[in-house]
Amino acid sequence: MSELSNDLILFNELVEVLLHEEENHPVAKRIDSNVLYNTIDLSLSKTAMVDGAFKKVLKDVLVATPKTATSLFFNQLFGGRQSKAVLGDLLAVLLNNSMYTYKVAGPQVGIEQEIIRQSCDMIGYGAQSNGTFPTGGSMSNYMALIMARDAKDPSCRQNGMTKPLVMYTSKESHYSNAKNASFAGLGRNNVQYIAADTKGRMIPAKLEEQINIDIQNGLIPTFVNVTAGTTVLGAFDPIDAIATITEKYAIWLHVDGAYCGSVIFSDAKRHLLKGIEKSDSFSYNAHKMIGTPMTCSIILVKDKKQLHDSFSIEADYLYQTDGDDFNLGKTSFQCGRRNDALKFWTLWKSVGTNGLEKIVDQQFDLADIARNYVSNHPDYTLYSYEDSISICFNYKGIDPKTLCTLLYQHQITVVGFGAFNEDSFVRLVTINATNTEEDILKFFKVLESFVKQNQHVLEAVC
Repeated sequence: MSELSNDLILFNELVEVLLHEEENHPVAKRIDSNVLYNTIDLSLSKTAMVDGAFKKVLKDVLVATPKTATSLFFNQLFGGRQSKAVLGDLLAVLLNNSMYTYKVAGPQVGIEQEIIRQSCDMIGYGAQSNGTFPTGGSMSNYMALIMARDAKDPSCRQNGMTKPLVMYTSKESHYSNAKNASFAGLGRNNVQYIAADTKGRMIPAKLEEQINIDIQNGLIPTFVNVTAGTTVLGAFDPIDAIATITEKYAIWLHVDGAYCGSVIFSDAKRHLLKGIEKSDSFSYNAHKMIGTPMTCSIILVKDKKQLHDSFSIEADYLYQTDGDDFNLGKTSFQCGRRNDALKFWTLWKSVGTNGLEKIVDQQFDLADIARNYVSNHPDYTLYSYEDSISICFNYKGIDPKTLCTLLYQHQITVVGFGAFNEDSFVRLVTINATNTEEDILKFFKVLESFVKQNQHVLEAVC
């Protein structure tokens, strides 16, 4: 039997250990970072480790690692596990193709392009559209900004920036926008943060007001980033109204749908992206609402020429067969690139577009259950709104940071906290579509039980 065959047997054994742990201990026992290296043998040495010891340390690592697929993990904007997507990711690891040329990726190129084509059709981009799979939502936003910069100042690709370009985004948008402005050469001081309304959505009138101020000051409005699912409240900026403004001033419009852009699959919720067809680029993360393993990010561009102009460069040693449409390295940021499309394709292929719709709709159904529970319980205060899978609340006036930290430290549940304007709160996200109504209600019950049993501790800390 080959070494790989033996290792796959070990892998299956470790999977059983993990699944058993997830069922019986859905929240991993926390190891304080100060004692991590004294608790698990993570050291690397010159000598080989014997098989038994190697298996033991792998089990130790599995047991101690935070479990993101269980029904009590609500901390991040991902969670759960879609088995057909896991299958695709495992196959991608074994195949180990790089996605820059058809010569080394073969039909995997077609798989990636089929996902992009279907996605472009869903948002109404047309025949000239295309896209690629970046390394995450931050990189999607960065690539959009680069294309916007190059469209406004084409010579910068050769000579560097020569114009005072400025970009716009909501105060509630993702933190990557500031980093990206620095990377792209605009500078962080040339990011204009536009005020949001009481529901966390960018205010179009404030955007246009700032654009006019900047034009009067000799700046060149270049890029508007709108958000489909803000990080805290899960709010959707009004794309349609903002698109009217960007068309008027000839500004690139990018829709950052990393969190909730997957509503393109839902007939019931697609209205939240009204006007998406007017954007120049759009991104969404299948590893969030769709539930594929991380990472699986897609950026779509209305005019594929912009993608090619900003990211293509000739390399005779690499692009030796087939045309540009099959050599995906011509339109991606990096050269070597793992196959992130296959896991999305195996899921989509197995459940169909209707199945993806059910995955997305389930998260909104769970959010309704959670929001209704909070609204109808006198000990809770609700801070979020409908059409969001972020449920923001406080319980009995307890400091949310303290509560969330203690819930984590005591291995009760893993949930985060956030803030909007003057309010801070617990932020429960229902992005795990494998959860049920029972799981959501269980979350509240374990929270309430923990508070009741630890009232004196919470009062002392607060």
